[in-house]
Amino acid sequence: MSNLLQVILLGVIEGITEFLPISSTGHLLIAERLGLGQRSELFNIVIQAGAILAITILYWTRIWGILSKVREPENRDYGLKLLAAFSITAVLGLVVKKLGFELPETITPVAWALIIGGFFMIGAEWLAARQPKSSKITWPVAIIVGVSQIIAGVFPGTSRSGATIFSAMLSGTSDREAATEFSFLVGIPTMYAASGYALLKQLKAGDVHENWTDVSIAFVASTVTAFVVVRWLMQYIRSHTFNVFSAYRIALGVLLLWLLAPGS
Repeated sequence: MSNLLQVILLGVIEGITEFLPISSTGHLLIAERLGLGQRSELFNIVIQAGAILAITILYWTRIWGILSKVREPENRDYGLKLLAAFSITAVLGLVVKKLGFELPETITPVAWALIIGGFFMIGAEWLAARQPKSSKITWPVAIIVGVSQIIAGVFPGTSRSGATIFSAMLSGTSDREAATEFSFLVGIPTMYAASGYALLKQLKAGDVHENWTDVSIAFVASTVTAFVVVRWLMQYIRSHTFNVFSAYRIALGVLLLWLLAPGS
């Protein structure tokens, strides 16, 4: 397989998996193990930024509406809850970094996180369906979503979007679309901050030896793919549950444990 095709595929994989509840970190690790080549941390940071850019464009009208009409009680309340969720993630994220936590680079923990997360999602869908339908984002939801982002960051294969969406649904925002929108909006500043922090760390260390053509191609592939996938997802969940993603996670996790984990 040519390097160009590998680079495009990695960008596409990031774009597909960043906002679907199936774990982008886990899928990139799997892709590298399956022959798409191990890339630098900077490469992964940049292609993640492409996915973030896509969702920023998609939600720009909503973001601008909150910022430009912040004096309206509803917008101010929603904006403060987004800020609270992001702040919790930022503070806890710095604590995790100071403790020297590093993500594992083996398949086994990814496989188990995929399986456990799949069953968690099925249970969350079942419980949410039995709650009164609510699209309201409460303060407990905002706090729990902030904490959930850190849990997803600590355990590769968990999925940031999956952890936050289903935490919101279990905490009272039983409306699937409202929970997903809050998850994605919180994810925008969170992932920009995380990517910026990681990029500055790389630049400060002087550890930058990249083929910028490859990085640029993967960035574009990630941006375009994420844009298409998120637009599709928001339409899909209006009339479907997330159970198809749960089944996929469980099946993939079992397959990984069977085929890849022994050699990890």
